Amino acid sequence: MNPEIRKIVTYDEEVLVEGYRAAERPWRMFAVAVVLRNPWAGRFVEDLKPEIHAYGPVLGEMMTARMIALAGSGDAIEAYGKAAVVGLNGEIEHASGLIHTLRFGNHYREAVAAKSYLAFTNTRGGANAPIMVPLMDKNDAGRRSHYLTIQFAIPDAPRDDEVIVVLGAAMSGRPHHRIGDRYQDLKDLGHDLDNPAAV
Repeated sequence: MNPEIRKIVTYDEEVLVEGYRAAERPWRMFAVAVVLRNPWAGRFVEDLKPEIHAYGPVLGEMMTARMIALAGSGDAIEAYGKAAVVGLNGEIEHASGLIHTLRFGNHYREAVAAKSYLAFTNTRGGANAPIMVPLMDKNDAGRRSHYLTIQFAIPDAPRDDEVIVVLGAAMSGRPHHRIGDRYQDLKDLGHDLDNPAAV
């Protein structure tokens, strides 16, 4: 059982000027999106595991290879994330099922030697729906310079019976970042790093 892939889309953006000032080095964010048939579209399926277990490794391996090729190496990727958009004949659970499995995400996590979890979105929409891929530092979840979002759309996807699965990355944080990291807030508020909400 393999995913029925209709198309693969690559998004690649380099920002040279941000906030009216040249970036010290180009700020690059990129993504690989796979448009595939939703195997559960148009009906309620109780057990999603067979397709999740079959599709996860195939998509994870193939998409990770493309991301590493775009970056040049896993080490070059500093921030990462994932997303899925399910078409109108599907459930949010279908989008979630395809990306919230270690059989998918661990390929990417291991390839970039990450410690942080993969930031994510799972949404529903029609063709040309906004695809939002949140990113965070692959090793430090509190590093605000790397809280980023890639946004793009595919004019003819997802069709009603499709899902878009996406991996995203950035080669650096925002140029000219100057809001600090969450650790200073915790220190200023007198909160413990191990109990940031102070509950």
